[in-house]
Amino acid sequence: MAEVISPMEVDNDGNASRNFKGKNVVVSAGTDSKTTPWVEKHRPQSLSDVAAHRDIVETIDRLASSNRLPHLLLYGPPGTGKTSTILALARKLYGSQMHNMVLELNASDDRGIDVVRQQIQDFASTQSISFGAKFSVKLVLLDESDAMTKDAQFALRRVIEKYTKSTRFALICNHVNKIIPALQSRCTRFRFAPLDTVHVTERLNHVIKAEGLDVTDSGLNALVRLSNGDMRKALNILQSTHMASQQVTEEAVYLCTGNPLPKDIEQISHWLLNEPFTISYRRISDIKTRKGLALVDIIREVTMFVFRIMMPPDVRVQLINEISDIEYRLSFGCNEKLQLGSLISAFARARSALVAAAK
Repeated sequence: MAEVISPMEVDNDGNASRNFKGKNVVVSAGTDSKTTPWVEKHRPQSLSDVAAHRDIVETIDRLASSNRLPHLLLYGPPGTGKTSTILALARKLYGSQMHNMVLELNASDDRGIDVVRQQIQDFASTQSISFGAKFSVKLVLLDESDAMTKDAQFALRRVIEKYTKSTRFALICNHVNKIIPALQSRCTRFRFAPLDTVHVTERLNHVIKAEGLDVTDSGLNALVRLSNGDMRKALNILQSTHMASQQVTEEAVYLCTGNPLPKDIEQISHWLLNEPFTISYRRISDIKTRKGLALVDIIREVTMFVFRIMMPPDVRVQLINEISDIEYRLSFGCNEKLQLGSLISAFARARSALVAAAK
């Protein structure tokens, strides 16, 4: 946010309506349809509804209200409110004329240079009738823009320069390092960090009340924990768990997602730290088969367990590095039985180091 923002130049020429290719933004309020994903049904409709990042939201709102909105680059992990913020801003600026004034494209689908030269340039170069909208400058929304090819990004840079007077561009991505510096320098950047537990809990409680759900406290805590700051993920887990169980409990949430229960992780960690190799291997293999758990999920949870227990820093670092290597090998399809043996061996070495440190 260190960029200097100059007042917006607005093209006051008369507008003429014209159809354009691309994904038109559909403005729809919350619906009661049972088939509607709750992520869309409960998407914030106004800037005040956005769950978190109030400093960013208020800054963007202030810039737009003062007719000084720059090109925007919103980046950060999934489910943190980037798209919701821009869509809520567009509703405020254009109202019922949003479908005329906004071009929304998902760059993971439309990622080539032809899209920039045809759809985006056609939209930016034509005049649109605003019919009294508060904002007469059009908006191009490029979601997942980090999936665009380098050639497309360079072409987009030229389009942005050419049509700055009549169009504003909002780029949304997860990995800002995949956006070329020439594009980054033309945008005001805002980073959307993962949501904290307070904001995730507040939004979940809002949805739970709106849907009339029966959710236990432990079930709510499980939803927040598994979301890892991703509001989209939290709502998807909540909806899928509700479809599978009348009451959303901790066990129902973990069963629905296939994640190991905390008590199972505690038991597995106890075996890893205290039992001989053969016993640990047999018991972990048994619980894995009986509960249908994936070794990679067990490893991720065990890693978090390692961070919580007391041990010398050097032992902890060595153990976590070995666990990370096992997870890396699993991502390439290595045999789970061999990697389970490696996991038990890593804990056996850590246990020996702890005994030696105690002496």
